[in-house]
Amino acid sequence: MIRVEVVYRGRVQGVGFRATARELAGEFPGVSGWVRNQRDGSVTLNAQGSRADVTGLLDAIRARMARYLTGEHTTELPAVPGEVGFDIRR
Repeated sequence: MIRVEVVYRGRVQGVGFRATARELAGEFPGVSGWVRNQRDGSVTLNAQGSRADVTGLLDAIRARMARYLTGEHTTELPAVPGEVGFDIRR
């Protein structure tokens, strides 16, 4: 099990990024986490699950939202035991 935090930059607010991330996470039932807008205009996503599922989710987000992205930064974090579901945080 891995957990990553990804900070996405570009035109990522006001384009359905969070809803898209939550929708795509639903295609990877083993993935849990959250996505949230940041005050600086970026979007932060935390996702955990198997390496294959987390990588699949991140690849799907990149493919769907590529036209809005100018950059992303990924950091691996410790897993959060017992976390279930994937939410949009405010």
